[in-house]
Amino acid sequence: MPTQHFQRIAILGTGLIGGSFGLAVRRALPAARVVGWDRPAVLQAAATRGAVELGISDLPRAVSGADLVYVALPIGVTLDLLPEIARHAGPGALVTDACSVKAPIERAAREQFRAEARFLGGHPLAGKETGGIEHADGDLFRGARYALAGARDGADARVGSFAQLVAAIGAEPVWLSPEEHDRAVALISHLPQLVAVALAGTLREATDDTGLPLTLAGPGARDSLRLAGSPYALWRDICLTNRENTSDALNRLGQAIEHLRANLASRELEHEFDAANEVYKILRQMK
Repeated sequence: MPTQHFQRIAILGTGLIGGSFGLAVRRALPAARVVGWDRPAVLQAAATRGAVELGISDLPRAVSGADLVYVALPIGVTLDLLPEIARHAGPGALVTDACSVKAPIERAAREQFRAEARFLGGHPLAGKETGGIEHADGDLFRGARYALAGARDGADARVGSFAQLVAAIGAEPVWLSPEEHDRAVALISHLPQLVAVALAGTLREATDDTGLPLTLAGPGARDSLRLAGSPYALWRDICLTNRENTSDALNRLGQAIEHLRANLASRELEHEFDAANEVYKILRQMK
């Protein structure tokens, strides 16, 4: 169990990730007071779900006095609010985020967090194709990797306590640099999302007045297109702030597709299928 370093936790953004974190942390740290900051209607829903004990519409009041500030907001909003969060965070506070891109957040945090409050970049590799507090789940992080961006600081009790809390909600802390993180997620997260978007667009354009080929779609097509249900609002900032790594990932995929196209009439694809099978086995074993 994590230490009781965090007596008051402020969650900024109580949608899917923030709401799920609230549900999970209230179970892991029942003695802690968890407050939320968001739009009034979202806060009301979060309180009704039990994700937060109290909703606060004033950001400085939500942040002040918190031992842990958990920022679960879009990347652009996070970047905009970091200066205000840094101004109001207490000297003993740990501020962490859940953004899907880490290097831009880390650069901004280095500029803003110069007092005693500590910033630690984070990214839970968990989620759903649909967002919102109504889809929050206290078990969302269970079995998931949780990236912690930066050097592992054994001298800072706040960092150690948060890593313990991540483990207590069922996730596996993984330490890596912001740059390593952004290169990796471009391949294992951003690329699959864009592939699903491209595949859905291709099928839409190819569908005729009879409904073919979509009317023949089975479980395989639905599984492949699950990520196509994600809204652009969720991905806009991700594409903008990690565009170089994502562009490189798309180039790699383009080369792989061209190789497949060039070898459709040969027996040269067996190696590719075998390699794909191995990757699939590895991912299955990681569950």
